[in-house]
Amino acid sequence: MIEYRVFLVEKTADGTIQRSVRRRPLGKLAAGNVRVEVEFSALNYKDALAATGNPGVARTLPLVPGIDAVGRIIEGGDEALPNGSLVMIAHPDFGTSRDGGYARYTDVPRDWLFAVPTPLTSLEAITLGTAGFTAAQCAEALLKYGTQPDSGEIVVTGATGGVGIFAVMYLRKLGFSVVASTGKLERTGELERLGAARVVSRQEVSDDSPRPLLSARWGGAVDTVGGKTLSSILRSTKPHCTVTACGLVGGNELHLTVYPFILRGISLVGIDSALIEPMVRRELWAKMAGPWRLDNVESLATVITLDELTDAIQTIMRGQVFGRTVVRLL
Repeated sequence: MIEYRVFLVEKTADGTIQRSVRRRPLGKLAAGNVRVEVEFSALNYKDALAATGNPGVARTLPLVPGIDAVGRIIEGGDEALPNGSLVMIAHPDFGTSRDGGYARYTDVPRDWLFAVPTPLTSLEAITLGTAGFTAAQCAEALLKYGTQPDSGEIVVTGATGGVGIFAVMYLRKLGFSVVASTGKLERTGELERLGAARVVSRQEVSDDSPRPLLSARWGGAVDTVGGKTLSSILRSTKPHCTVTACGLVGGNELHLTVYPFILRGISLVGIDSALIEPMVRRELWAKMAGPWRLDNVESLATVITLDELTDAIQTIMRGQVFGRTVVRLL
């Protein structure tokens, strides 16, 4: 019997969350599923939350986390995606309420899969992953709502995180002048090399003032932080410009008046990377592999094994990661 390794999160009898690498037997493929041999998964902040048993993310335990996975179909392929196809797995249940990518093999419904668009390699695709896709959605939303390079500086908050890094890169590629906001000013040089015109501290974009409007500074924004930071940015964005919101590490509440919306005509666009129509997802990934393709994406990846995941989870929870952590399964 074939056995394979998985990274398992479970709750013990005394309520303690336990993480370990286990072996599982490879069973029979259920009807309607496709079996993928996973080459790479990735470590997102959401995966780290799942690995700590956060009930808002890990909706069932025991669980194999990993919301991103790239691999090849080895059983159950069809005419559109035959066996041997290089695919990505994308579904809100993957790695949250159903076992995810931290396993050599995974069985998922056919409609959770889409082909990795050429010429992306498997390492490029997983390095981009959910973070790159979310950043590309933010850039696309800014363009859709009329933001142009001459609109003014675009501020990206949480710029050293996965989404923030790719937002800086995509916006620079599209010709925008990008201001990267971060609490890690020691990463200034790296952010400038990725395309930031300048780097500022997170305190510089966050204002404790109760004033309903602040001086108009930004021609648009990609906010990955939420909370007070998002409130400050909305109050300091120029008239008729757009702010995209895709994170809440700084808080899930938004305290402000309606003035930015009714006096300056600001558009606030929420970005969700999970509940996306498959056609829309494929079209944006085709853009990411084509005219928006980023240079040297693989250089952002630190590749680890399942045995190194526990330490990597602790590192990302401490906010000490720059770039992307990729898990090799093969």
